[in-house]
Amino acid sequence: MGLAITVPPSAADAPQSSHVTRKALLFCNYVLLGAASSCIFLTLSLRLFPSPCGLSLILLQTLTIAGAMSGCAAAASGPRGLGRWHSVHMVLAVVAGILQGSVAVLAYTRTSDFLLELRSYVREEHGAAILRMAGGLCAAVFCVEWVALGLAFVLRYYAGGEGGEPPTRGSAKVQQQHEDMSNWPWPFQV
Repeated sequence: MGLAITVPPSAADAPQSSHVTRKALLFCNYVLLGAASSCIFLTLSLRLFPSPCGLSLILLQTLTIAGAMSGCAAAASGPRGLGRWHSVHMVLAVVAGILQGSVAVLAYTRTSDFLLELRSYVREEHGAAILRMAGGLCAAVFCVEWVALGLAFVLRYYAGGEGGEPPTRGSAKVQQQHEDMSNWPWPFQV
């Protein structure tokens, strides 16, 4: 209970923060890889492969795995190689995160209807338990996906200060406009 004063990190702390952020992003993407592959195995254990909905669930997990792999590549590459993998990771993570969240909501709120649509060959009580486990993993993937997005954004911000583009690119243009306005007549100067 008190007031804390935080000092902004100096330029010397940025590489250390960037290293920690890289490790955290790698860890999040490894968790995503494990959870998505577990969801694929749970989907296959429901024997859903012949149905279009089962195939779309497997494709969603494959999309999540592709996004996590691009996130690993973005975290493993240096600040100069971050650009191309960062964009791919951001797009795939947003799309996969939104779809994973909707699958989790469907798995928990409408389990029996979802199982009927999936046309599973497993008994209904076993299928409901497996579907809820897959829904729990989808909810976990949804949360970890957004954490990974935040970490990727922070990593991109730190990469801008380490030899890439500076994080405050637009400030030079504002300064230039201010200098141009100083030559204007008196009533227009603010």
